[in-house]
Amino acid sequence: MMNTNRMKSYNRRRSYSGKMIMAKVSLFITGYSQVYFISVNTYFLAKELYLGVFISAFMISMIWSFNIKKIAFGSFSDRVIYAFGATLGSLAGLWSSSFISTFLSSLW
Repeated sequence: MMNTNRMKSYNRRRSYSGKMIMAKVSLFITGYSQVYFISVNTYFLAKELYLGVFISAFMISMIWSFNIKKIAFGSFSDRVIYAFGATLGSLAGLWSSSFISTFLSSLW
């Protein structure tokens, strides 16, 4: 009987930490994807690629609508994780929008 209670306690702690890790990964991905689309949108605005601006602006708004609650009520570590994801999203957005623009230019 005592062994079963220890197991239940262990499983609850393990499940909780797994949920916490997934929450942190989700926060990172949210920051990454939002700033990715902001970077892409900025590049498309500069190049006057209207379809790209339309799609990226829509995605920014959609992600933001899900994101606001996560950051507003998050801890300092949540904000650091979000900022790190946003930083990498910005770099990826610059690279991919440059690639897309070069690709599209080669078609014309």
